[in-house]
Amino acid sequence: MNAALGLSLVIVALAVLAAVEGARTARRWRIGRSARVDWRTGLAAIPKRYLVDVHHVVARDPYAARMHALAAGGLIAGSVLAALGLMPPLGHAHLFWGAVALAFLVALAGGAMVGRRRYPAKPARLSGGAFQRLPLLLAAYVGGALLVALDAASGLAGPLGWLGLAVAAAGGFGLVRQLADGPMRHALAGALHLAAHPRPGRFEGERATALIPADLDAPRLGVAVPADFAWNRLLGFDACIQCGRCEVACPAFAAGQPLNPKKLIQDLAGSFKAEPPTYAGSPYPQAPPVAGLGGPERPIVGAGALIHPDTLWSCTTCRACVEECPMMIEHVDAIVDLRRFQTMELAAVPAGAIPALSESRYAEEPGGRPLAARTDFAAGLPLPLIAAKGSCDVLLWLGSGAYELRHGRTLRALVELLRKAGIDYAVLGPEERDCGDLARRLGDEATFADLARANIATLSRYSFRRILTADPHALHVLRNEYPAFDGRYEVIHHSAFLDELAADGRLALAAAPAGRLAYHDPCYLGRYNGETDAPRRLLDRLGLERVEMERHGKRAMCCGGGGGAPVSDVAGERRIPDLRMAQVRAVGATTVAVACPQCAAMLEGVTGDVAEVRDLAELVLAAVEAAPVAQGAAR
Repeated sequence: MNAALGLSLVIVALAVLAAVEGARTARRWRIGRSARVDWRTGLAAIPKRYLVDVHHVVARDPYAARMHALAAGGLIAGSVLAALGLMPPLGHAHLFWGAVALAFLVALAGGAMVGRRRYPAKPARLSGGAFQRLPLLLAAYVGGALLVALDAASGLAGPLGWLGLAVAAAGGFGLVRQLADGPMRHALAGALHLAAHPRPGRFEGERATALIPADLDAPRLGVAVPADFAWNRLLGFDACIQCGRCEVACPAFAAGQPLNPKKLIQDLAGSFKAEPPTYAGSPYPQAPPVAGLGGPERPIVGAGALIHPDTLWSCTTCRACVEECPMMIEHVDAIVDLRRFQTMELAAVPAGAIPALSESRYAEEPGGRPLAARTDFAAGLPLPLIAAKGSCDVLLWLGSGAYELRHGRTLRALVELLRKAGIDYAVLGPEERDCGDLARRLGDEATFADLARANIATLSRYSFRRILTADPHALHVLRNEYPAFDGRYEVIHHSAFLDELAADGRLALAAAPAGRLAYHDPCYLGRYNGETDAPRRLLDRLGLERVEMERHGKRAMCCGGGGGAPVSDVAGERRIPDLRMAQVRAVGATTVAVACPQCAAMLEGVTGDVAEVRDLAELVLAAVEAAPVAQGAAR
């Protein structure tokens, strides 16, 4: 037997061992609840999902994209080709082994890039421990295999080939040993996760951002122990490669609150194992100590478990972690499932959230304010009720922000613009309840369901073409989450609506005054609903000098106002809106345009030398009111 034949046999043996290890790993996922998976479609779609969807995210870091393509592509191609060397016509062909050598040379170049990224010093976002050994094992396997292939291609059959075989075997078995709980587990789990993803619509161009309704008739509400997760959710946790992209994107982590989405996923991945794997990455900042104990039927959250409750309540549900994850893991779904148990089963919510949830349940408004007072902001403005009209073209959904003076200014500007454009509009007035966004993000699915059904019943009594709102949270709930309760409507955000009116010439705009402006993308408008262009088109129509912050569009940083974070009020080292306003200052903007009541409130709460915060409706109204003056001056 020559070294080349030995390499082929070693690779086959490694494949068998990997399959055995994979089967053992898969048995752990079976503790989870059943989940409906279209395996035929999912397995067939793996190449596209991997090469297109995953690579699209990976390519945001060009170095990582090249590294991954060379290392993974070369390793797979070289291993498959070398295994085919067992076929006599190929195994005796020097040219064939030359092709094998080329594939492993490509893999070696990728492995060198892996090592270069970690040595002499790795970036803080990357995990250490076994991940530090990965480049060495990779270099041993592909480097040794390269020596064997070169030896076979040259026809020398010398000692170099046998040395390479020994090194390749050692490196290969080391990589296989990392399949269970080491860095290589994502290779198996990642591929299966793409096939059995709980949100397959993400791969078909859907935003797929609506929370999945909880079964309120289930014996247990929400997730308390790992076995409460669907099995493909457990699979998804094991797909994590600990690249740390979610860690860098997380606003709570940046603010020093006790949340690190990478650590969270690793805790969830360890929660259903008797002995959680060693974690060598960044911890939760300032997190209270926990026992660190896991197991399929052990609680996941609590002082005696793996995750402290403060970690859950630090999340703003902004989905920045999900947007950045190359393995398409759904962090926010997991957090909300865990919150549902804490809220509905244990009533263990932060003190500040108790009044908001109680008022949402009993007063149908999280502030406990009279529903009839929602229209008080419009004193002096005509605000027709749809109950009096019976029908309208545009139903203006006011939202909870209508009770606040800050958002009241935005709504007054919007109503003025509707009047000037001659829009047939109306409001629900005292019939408008809270949409339920806050209750749902805080885990109170029961209250959300009650509010959704009541609002849908009210809306069913009237005729309208579209719902218009200046609140992205209401937009998301009405557009994407009410359909699960048979409420289907065409819902439009005021940024897109005003852009339509300006494009149609129904709003005449004057040139805005000089000044540099930055636009802050609301998470629930940009990331959740993909609307990033309309606000920018609208601002560009005003002739402003618009600049982009470092984080913008679907990758923008959260203001800190979503997910119930303001009422949960988990302490951090800094405030999220302070960090965001610093990014505004970094681009020299004197004005920051917003398109969300929560963003306006959070950013206006920043003190010191800060940019002026203006809603899009306010900026447009100023331009419309200046238009007649400008036209008169021109004449």
